[in-house]
Amino acid sequence: MPKRILPLSPSQVANAKPKAGAYKLRDGGGLFLLVEPSGSKAWRLDYRRPVTGKQNTLSLGTYPEVSLKRAREKREEARALRADGIDPGAQRVAHKRAGLDRAANSFEAVALEWLEVKSTEWVEETTKRATAWLENNVFPIIGKRPMAELEYDAPALLDVLQRMVKRGAVNSAHRVREHMGAVFRYAIATGRVKHDPVADLRDALPKSQGKNFAALTKPDDIAALLRAIDGYQGWPVTRAALLLSPLVFQRPGELRQAEWEHIDLEAAEWKVPAAVQKLKKAQKESARTPDHIVLLSTQAVAILEELKALTGRGRYVFPGARDRNRPMSNNAVRSALRRLGYTGDEMTPHGFRHMASTRLNEMSYWNPDAIEAALAHKMPGVRGVYAGRAQFLEERRRMMQAWADYLDGLRAGSNVVPIRKAS
Repeated sequence: MPKRILPLSPSQVANAKPKAGAYKLRDGGGLFLLVEPSGSKAWRLDYRRPVTGKQNTLSLGTYPEVSLKRAREKREEARALRADGIDPGAQRVAHKRAGLDRAANSFEAVALEWLEVKSTEWVEETTKRATAWLENNVFPIIGKRPMAELEYDAPALLDVLQRMVKRGAVNSAHRVREHMGAVFRYAIATGRVKHDPVADLRDALPKSQGKNFAALTKPDDIAALLRAIDGYQGWPVTRAALLLSPLVFQRPGELRQAEWEHIDLEAAEWKVPAAVQKLKKAQKESARTPDHIVLLSTQAVAILEELKALTGRGRYVFPGARDRNRPMSNNAVRSALRRLGYTGDEMTPHGFRHMASTRLNEMSYWNPDAIEAALAHKMPGVRGVYAGRAQFLEERRRMMQAWADYLDGLRAGSNVVPIRKAS
């Protein structure tokens, strides 16, 4: 006759002391407390698997995190499963695997995969901005939910966007919607889902405000800005960046990452490699997308020649103030404009491009394609193919010099004659 097992008492469990070897304190029904020589205590359950009848042991947690009462409840839960023909151990493995699958296919996990793919073709700032939008607005709300669960839950996605709209971030909400849609399309391509619910939200948001980068475009305002820049008393490298910004039409990121090896002062040319242009994929299409050539006016060359004495021994034309082996901060020019008294609603570093584009197009003296080429804008269709091949270098050289002379006239406060093509 088998020995009867008496149920454990809470004090027996609490006072069980370690011995030289591990030992078991049984409670009945297969439940026991395993006491290790280290003093740790763990609940285990011996049971026989349904169908096969093979012996198996299931871990029920450690003491005191799992009390005697809770361990007994877990034993009864396992018994109920066995009564239904379910193996408690096999079910636990299945649940764990399902949890891992759920985490691997959550919106956040898939979005991070997508960002990793896009980072190979985006510049660093674009990747950082897209990541921040998702981390700040999307992940905290739906990031842990599986893509398959969100696939037909457009209201949950709309809730994310409406929270942004309520904060007044309408434009950002539109960009986040675009990114969410791209994540779902990536999930479709990788076999996670079959439907993009974001497409159903196309008309669910207020119209984007379409706000451009703030820029000064009136001659009097431009003149005042140029004179303010002349009076800038900050770091010489930042001052040079301010002076050069209205003369070269380049994106702020391209300007601050300029390298001396790409600038030929004798030829008055600056070649901007595809790798630092707006999209890194231009680097992969180098046969069709050559390096962008910036034609330098005599005024731009003079600024660079003076700056070369200061930074010419290093890699970057505009090195960082703290680390000369890195380019200048992307906030340096913006902060300098604020120091000069210009708010973000009045003038931005990107606004110098808009300033030049607006004034040159309004004057109607220059080929619009030459202006677009100077701005490194890619034109669509056949027109873009031929424009890309031509690059309008000679006309652009004349235009850049005429524009620099025009700005000098505005700065001096003279009666400026609108810039015209050289005859």
